[in-house]
Amino acid sequence: MVIQGIEPTTIAKLRERLLGWYARNQRDLPWRRSRDPYAIWVSEIMLQQTRVAVVVERYQAFMMRFPTLLSLALAPEQAVLALWSGLGYYRRARMLHKAAQFVAGQCRGTLPTTAEELRVLPGIGAYTAAAIASIAHGERVAVVDGNVERVLCRLQGWEMGSRVGGAALRRKIEALAAELVDPLRPGDFNQALMELGATVCSPRNPRCQMCPLATDCSTRGEHKTTPKPRMLSQEVAYALSVRTGRRPGLTHREVLLQQRPASQTVMPGLWELPALSEAAVPEQALHMTLRHAIMQVNYYVRIRVVFEEEIEALTVAGGERRWVPLNEANEMALTGLTRKVLIRAHLLPTVSPDAIAPPAEVEVV
Repeated sequence: MVIQGIEPTTIAKLRERLLGWYARNQRDLPWRRSRDPYAIWVSEIMLQQTRVAVVVERYQAFMMRFPTLLSLALAPEQAVLALWSGLGYYRRARMLHKAAQFVAGQCRGTLPTTAEELRVLPGIGAYTAAAIASIAHGERVAVVDGNVERVLCRLQGWEMGSRVGGAALRRKIEALAAELVDPLRPGDFNQALMELGATVCSPRNPRCQMCPLATDCSTRGEHKTTPKPRMLSQEVAYALSVRTGRRPGLTHREVLLQQRPASQTVMPGLWELPALSEAAVPEQALHMTLRHAIMQVNYYVRIRVVFEEEIEALTVAGGERRWVPLNEANEMALTGLTRKVLIRAHLLPTVSPDAIAPPAEVEVV
């Protein structure tokens, strides 16, 4: 029988070559050292729309603080969000927390084992459910993310992008992925296919000479895809206000933070620096500039040091404001931009990234 134009003997060879390549070339990532469904679940949620190098650092800190599903379920939401700072898309953290509470209360603390059952949990879709079920429990179910889509489309010579094939193309990709999954090692196969797309079959300048599937690939290089939406630009400015606080027998530094209202659609409840009334900052008052990307927007940020007596005149009124000791600020649910500013201002400790060898990537700073 021929599957999507690929002979069964060819499928067997593709599996063998891909798994052999993966055994030799897989990156040593912390979540790959465990078959604990909870650990795999956390890593898969973090990896959604976030670079591997960033996730490595945050994953290890998160797992040290919440080593079990029960510890996550019992934690206050603000503590969970604080450990998520820097990963973005904070709704993922909230849904992860809610799902942990659901499992603790309704499933006796044990995650379901099949992809179908996992999809019942808040925040777990087809991709995440398949990843957990195949990696942790060996269920023969395909994992299809953007990397897998690209590899399979190139393998078959299909043009990519929602405007090209839409739902019909997606169904073809999912059908092919399901047939290719190795029945004996589905978890390793899924990870191998994702790894190939992340490190070899990249969106631009794919390294076809390194690809174990090159001899059966219909494209062998870049192929026509839907262009990414153009990044928008926006200028913003924030106030950095630090004072000396006093408690009985103790002197410490405090920073002024403002909580985003719960009604906000983006990052509700997180803490940030107060916004300045004017995006333009006089050169003599400019403390630092930086670029920060959120989704499809590049923010060009100016930071101005504002003295306590100037705050009301120079900033925009918003949510609750609080003077926070710097040692406490580090444990709060800060926006990624706020944490970045405080680290660069040497007000929060710098976290050393874990030593891994990711593929060449561009970091937005």
